[in-house]
Parts: sequence; C-alpha cells; structure tokens
Amino acid sequence: MSIVYKTRTQLVVETLREKILSGDIKAGQPLRQAALADELNVSRIPVREALLQLEAEGLVSFEPHKGATATELNIEQVDELFELRAMLEADLLAASIPNLTDETLELASTILSELDSALGKENAANTWSELNSNYHNCLYSAANKPQTQEIVNTLNKNADRYIRMHLLWAGGMSKAEPQHNELLAFCKKRDIEGAVDMLKRHILESRDEIKAFLLEREGN
Repeated sequence: MSIVYKTRTQLVVETLREKILSGDIKAGQPLRQAALADELNVSRIPVREALLQLEAEGLVSFEPHKGATATELNIEQVDELFELRAMLEADLLAASIPNLTDETLELASTILSELDSALGKENAANTWSELNSNYHNCLYSAANKPQTQEIVNTLNKNADRYIRMHLLWAGGMSKAEPQHNELLAFCKKRDIEGAVDMLKRHILESRDEIKAFLLEREGN
C-alpha cells in the first residue's frame, strides 16, 4: 500500500469523522460510497476503507439492504456505560493492587510512555485507544476476577467511540496524561483508597465532558 493511498484514506476518515461528530452527518443518515467519492474527489476504494475504520470506531454501522449509516451518539448510554465502568473498574483495581508486582508496574510505566508519544501522531486515536486499554488492564491484571474483567472489556468496547470522541474533541488528551501518572503513583504506593478515588474521578470526569460535548453538538 503506497503512502499516498494511505494518506488519502486517512484524509477521508478524518473528514467523515469530523462531519459525524460535529453533526453535519446526522444519525441514521446513509453514507453512500459513490456520492462520498464524488464529494471528496477520490475513488471509492479509500471511501470504503474509511467507512470500515469508522465502523471499528463505532461511528458507522453497516446494515443489510441499507449499507453504511452514521450511528447515534446517545447521552443516556454515556451515563450508564461510564458509571458501570467506574464501579467495576474500581473493584478490579482494589483487588489487583495488593498483588501487583514491580514488573507489572514497570510495564504500566512503559505503556504510559508509549501513550504520551502516540498523542498527536497520525491515526493517534486508534493507537491511543488501544494503549489506554492496555494501561488500565495492566493495572487490573492481578485482580484474579476474570468474569468482572470480561464485563469491563465489553463495557470498554461499547464506550470506545465516546472515549475516542473525548480524546479528539472534548479535551481528553490534556487531562489523560497527568491523571494516568497520578493513578500509577497511587498504585506504586499501594494506596488502594487513593487509587480507587483517582480512577473513579478519571472515568466520571470523562463522562461529564463527553455529555457536555454531546449537548453542545445537539444545540448547534
């Protein structure tokens, strides 16, 4: 795959993502490949690739007989997803901290360094989202609660588009780094109460900022 082709696909991704998140493309609106290719002055191939990437981000869905449509961004869903995350992830973290090894904490530090370097790079949202999940799961890895972890993974998958939205549009990048570092510091001190409070604040502040962004978007 040539660099020109990759760049063209990425430009289509960014253009369509912006239109969906800004509300220019409404929920349920069909995304016809031929029309989008004409509008953006590209072939259908980068449009198809872009729609598949946006499907992975949760912003586009493919339905039988309808093709691609923009998905609905739902404030009530944000409330439930992030409140469940705060409750269950706090439980995992509290159970994990007493069993965390120095090696695991060092791995968490390494992932944080990778997170910091990923910000601002091309396709940062994809890389950042994956590394963010890896960082949190690293801290939860010693909990020995596989069923809780499985539920959390599902919640995070469902919340991913909102997490990416927070990162790209609602100021999530600037707050994530200091909060992640503070959380790791509590874990290294084996301060369960401090770590749990920090984690809940980290998740619920994200919820509030995403909801504020969606409300502003609806008002425009």
